[in-house]
Amino acid sequence: MFEEARKRNPDLKIPTQSAPGADLTEADLALIKQGVGDKSSRPAQAAGATEASEEPPTGEQPGSVVTYFEAKGFGFLRPDDGGRDIFFHVSRLVEGLATDLKPGTRVLYELGMDRTGKMAASSVRIAPAEATA
Repeated sequence: MFEEARKRNPDLKIPTQSAPGADLTEADLALIKQGVGDKSSRPAQAAGATEASEEPPTGEQPGSVVTYFEAKGFGFLRPDDGGRDIFFHVSRLVEGLATDLKPGTRVLYELGMDRTGKMAASSVRIAPAEATA
């Protein structure tokens, strides 16, 4: 296959294996480890456990649901500080019910990456009523 392509285009460069860039920061590596498929960052939910933390987890950001496709299990969040909408999957909902994910619903989320390496919410929870006021 490459031989035919090289005959048609003698200047064709065949890709070579290259080592991944070493210019990733610790923050970048932390986001990669948090990928959407990684469920290790999800808190263990014991039956009857209603213990709520006093402080939000570090890196948690406020936003609101823009769209949610219940049949498909995904949607998009709009950050309060502006910027691009953030993809989220219902499997990353750690606190609250999927039926509450209606447009305009206030949420708190952490940024991570989906399985393709694009930015996505890695942890989503419905914001408490006092935080939405």
